[in-house]
Amino acid sequence: MLRLWGGLATSRVGVDLDPRQGFAPSLTSACLSLPQMPGVTVKDVNQQEFVRALAAFLKKSGKLKVPEWVDTVKLAKHKELAPYDENWFYTRAASTARHLYLRGGAGVGSMTKIYGGRQRNGVRPSHFSRGSKSVARRVLQALEGLKMVEKDQDGGRKLTPQGQRDLDRIAGQVRG
Repeated sequence: MLRLWGGLATSRVGVDLDPRQGFAPSLTSACLSLPQMPGVTVKDVNQQEFVRALAAFLKKSGKLKVPEWVDTVKLAKHKELAPYDENWFYTRAASTARHLYLRGGAGVGSMTKIYGGRQRNGVRPSHFSRGSKSVARRVLQALEGLKMVEKDQDGGRKLTPQGQRDLDRIAGQVRG
């Protein structure tokens, strides 16, 4: 139902409608009348700062099960050396959790593609090489142990509601 007065029409929800615009509500007035969602999500913060903060949280909690071979393993076949950072497992777990937040339903194979890179073959051409499946699998299993990640019925893994809450809370701390 529209009520006309003074050349402008007002709809039932209280949005001013201009007859010259074909009674289409203006986007700004429609958006301003909607209730605002409080809080910050992972998409709103800098990804590097977020991953560092989440890795520090995982390390401080002490609940993440870290394999004993973390100091000797390479992260992919195209890498020459093991990572320099001794806390790389926490960083990889934080990065994996962020990827699952942004794109759920990713499994071990998807993680090997995400963490792959260029294999340099000397004088021969370079080609793409996938990351380590063992590392990706162990990181996902460790996140499952924290109840942050669960297996998806369509394949792969996804964040649990508790995991999504934790990531949003840490994003709020990074933003604030």
